[in-house]
Amino acid sequence: MEKSAVKTCLITGASSGIGLALAKALAADQHRLILTARREERLKTLQSENVDILPGDLTSAKFVDSLDEYVYQKYGHCDYLFNSAGVITKGNVEDTDIDKMTSMLRLNIESTFRLTYRFLKRFVKQGSGHVINISSVAGTRVRPTIGAYAATKFAMEALSEALRLELSETNIKISCIAPG
Repeated sequence: MEKSAVKTCLITGASSGIGLALAKALAADQHRLILTARREERLKTLQSENVDILPGDLTSAKFVDSLDEYVYQKYGHCDYLFNSAGVITKGNVEDTDIDKMTSMLRLNIESTFRLTYRFLKRFVKQGSGHVINISSVAGTRVRPTIGAYAATKFAMEALSEALRLELSETNIKISCIAPG
């Protein structure tokens, strides 16, 4: 791969699921990757010359700040932000654990919004960048027992659409992918 074609990518939720698949695919294309997730042991299996791992909790504002600082101090720019981190908590009204539900809301919504806006400010300054939000068909097709999860994915859909409209006259791209 030509040096100019190498992109710098931050991927959240890189220790499993879609985040892991993205990390493997982009690593195979020789992109520079900064991978984050809570499970350090899983991230370590992905570490290589072009792959930095930063384990941590995205619900911590200090950790989000440290990601931003790390990427821009080490590489000076970022081309892609992949918001893949997320969890699902489901259950009927009687069985739903409110603490687990609010923890899911913090990860799926709050941390995604915080990281997205933090990096968009950098993307505006650098004149380019691409945010890719991993949502779910549950963001538009709700079913019983997953109302709170569906709300988190609808929030991601709404955020992505609003940002697309706001940034339509710039070189910044916003994508929202809804697997399922």
